[in-house]
Amino acid sequence: MSADFTVDFFCSLDGYGSAEGWPGYWGKEGPEVVGDRVRTFAQDQVLVFGATTFREFARFIVEYDEPYYQSLTDLPKIVFSSTIDPAAPGWRNTTVLNEDAVSAIERLKRTTDVPMRCHGSISLNRALLAAGLVDRLEVMVFPAITGRAGYAALFQGGAEFDLDLVETTVFDGRTVKLVYEPHLHGEIPEGVGPRRSHG
Repeated sequence: MSADFTVDFFCSLDGYGSAEGWPGYWGKEGPEVVGDRVRTFAQDQVLVFGATTFREFARFIVEYDEPYYQSLTDLPKIVFSSTIDPAAPGWRNTTVLNEDAVSAIERLKRTTDVPMRCHGSISLNRALLAAGLVDRLEVMVFPAITGRAGYAALFQGGAEFDLDLVETTVFDGRTVKLVYEPHLHGEIPEGVGPRRSHG
């Protein structure tokens, strides 16, 4: 028994998950992107959050109206937090775990076969990636460069990976979804890279 764990990350071309002064989706939300979100969250899975992203989403589903928000509410959720009240987390179908996320996800991957997905939650996902617990990395690259306004870069300062490209899709003629299987980077094999000139 082994559950797949997917990290789901939205970013600008320069790799930032968010930016000051830019709207959600960097203002590039299109019908095909929304359709992908609807299909993604219609699947049987457990959603995993860090505390900050959990609080943001719990607020988003009240303040905004996206066609997949009901699915987010209906799906089972896990949030790693020492400050959220387990008896009243503020969002239905939520289990609060006050424990080390890496150890907990490693245990859950061994003891359940229900897939898990984590969207956002930068520090949580960076730790899970570094621990080799992520089976799929889905990156939605929006057509924007946020430059100095950008923040929440998932990969900056994290572990190094080799990636196997599984799938690539262009939505609305401008937004690219890249699906990878990540592998922690090891030693570079002999004979790869540019060859030195003998001239």
